[in-house]
Amino acid sequence: MKEIRLHGRGGQGASIAAEMLAASFVLDGKYASSFPMHGFERRGAPVTAFVRVDEMPIREKTQIYTPDCLMLLDPMQKGSPTVYAGLKPSGILVLNTPGPLKEKPDDILQLIGAIDATHIALQQLGIPATNTCILGAFAATTRWLTLGSILSSIEQYFKGDLVQKNIRCAQKGFEEVVLHKGDGHGF
Repeated sequence: MKEIRLHGRGGQGASIAAEMLAASFVLDGKYASSFPMHGFERRGAPVTAFVRVDEMPIREKTQIYTPDCLMLLDPMQKGSPTVYAGLKPSGILVLNTPGPLKEKPDDILQLIGAIDATHIALQQLGIPATNTCILGAFAATTRWLTLGSILSSIEQYFKGDLVQKNIRCAQKGFEEVVLHKGDGHGF
C-alpha cells in the first residue's frame, strides 16, 4: 500500500486534490481511498488530506502517520518539521515552490518534484488553486499513475471552461516539474 499526505490551506484545493488523486488511481485500475482533515473550515486555514492506494481493497480509515509521499500545496509549510513527521526513509515530496530549491527541506527526502504551481494556477485560472498543477507534478515525480488518468479525473470534477483550464494546469505541472534526487545532486 502507498500512502500520500497532502498539506495545504483552505482555498488551494487540497481536499479536492485528494479526491481527484484517488479517482485517478481507480481509473488506472487500483483501489484507492481519500479523506480530508479540516481545522477551522475557512479560506487560508491549514488543511490536511490523505490518500491510500493499493492493488487490494483498502479497509483502513485512519489518518496517515507514515506517508510514502508528501504533497505540499502551500509553499509556506515547506519549513515546518511537523509536515515531515513520520515520512518513510524513501520519502517523496511534491512541492509548490516559487523558486528553485537550494537545499533539501528535510534530510529524509529521497526525491523532490518542485513546481511553481501558484504561478501556473494564477496564469491559467486567475486564482491560486494549485491542486490540478500539483497532481500533474505528482504523476511526473512518482510515476505511480499516468497523466491521462489525472486528466480524465479532472473532466469528472470540473464543468465548462474550467475543464480545459485545469487540464492545462495539470499538463504544465507534469511538463515543468523539476526533479531533485536525495543523493545531494541538484541542491
